[in-house]
Amino acid sequence: MIRIEHLRFAYGSGGEEILKLDAFALAPANNALVVGPSGCGKTTLLHLIAGLLVPVAGRVVVAGQDLATLPASARDRFRGRNIGIVLQQFHLLPTLTTLQNLLVAQSIAGLPVDRTAAHASLSTLGVDDRVNAYPHQLSVGQQQRVAIARALVNRPKLLLADEPTSNLDDDACRNVADLLLEAAERQGVALLIATHDSRLKSRIPRQLVLCRHRTGAPA
Repeated sequence: MIRIEHLRFAYGSGGEEILKLDAFALAPANNALVVGPSGCGKTTLLHLIAGLLVPVAGRVVVAGQDLATLPASARDRFRGRNIGIVLQQFHLLPTLTTLQNLLVAQSIAGLPVDRTAAHASLSTLGVDDRVNAYPHQLSVGQQQRVAIARALVNRPKLLLADEPTSNLDDDACRNVADLLLEAAERQGVALLIATHDSRLKSRIPRQLVLCRHRTGAPA
């Protein structure tokens, strides 16, 4: 599902190298954590895997596709169809209802609008009774469920989550971990979570450790 080889990344031409990862692989329907202290490059790595950033050197291959070989518009389409992303800030569109937030994700990916699939995704996450609500009318927990439903509505092959349990109490952390793991298992999706939250380590034993000196070491 994911294969990384000799990855290097720096911001700006001639900038300081902030991420170096020689090798990492994640098989389909498998789970792993990207762990390490703040500033070690966890979010940058997820953005590279999602094709939001392009490496300075090396390869990031997702579902058999080397993302750097695609032009920006093709990367966007590939991402929409193959990669679901749950960010720490949910980025639900405030002027759209819950249902519309999922339908627009289909449109952006260049897929036909499928209301049945959108309703099914919301039902799976337990928010199908909030289809007509706007984001500001949802609780934080409901917003997170909608964000996960949106990430999965196109039935991607890979689900990325960036600090999904940050600043949550133990019960909320456990609930979010359950949601992500159960949703990934149900759809057969590979799941990669970037986190500094040690509470997730007992749930997902495999870890890619990023250190402040920016060298990744699979565990």
